[in-house]
Amino acid sequence: MRMMMKARMDTQMSNQVTKGGAMPDSLKSAIEQLKPEAAYFTPEGGRSMILVFDMEDSSQLPSIADPFFQEMGAEVTFEPVMNLDDLQRGLAALK
Repeated sequence: MRMMMKARMDTQMSNQVTKGGAMPDSLKSAIEQLKPEAAYFTPEGGRSMILVFDMEDSSQLPSIADPFFQEMGAEVTFEPVMNLDDLQRGLAALK
């Protein structure tokens, strides 16, 4: 299932990770693990990241979110999302 993950990182904790030089490795690790179709970085609410990726099973939630909780004190949310093709298939099923 296509998921959108938003991670809003705690400013103080993410400052420490950034100053310590670990931020690039942390982000690279998340990108390599999830292989997102899209990745966005924004200052919304502080340091924030939005990833759109395929989640095979809900049991993946802890392994995806926990590094952000532990390393950056992040607030992490997940939301199922669709692209245009998904929406068109869904709408066609209503007929």
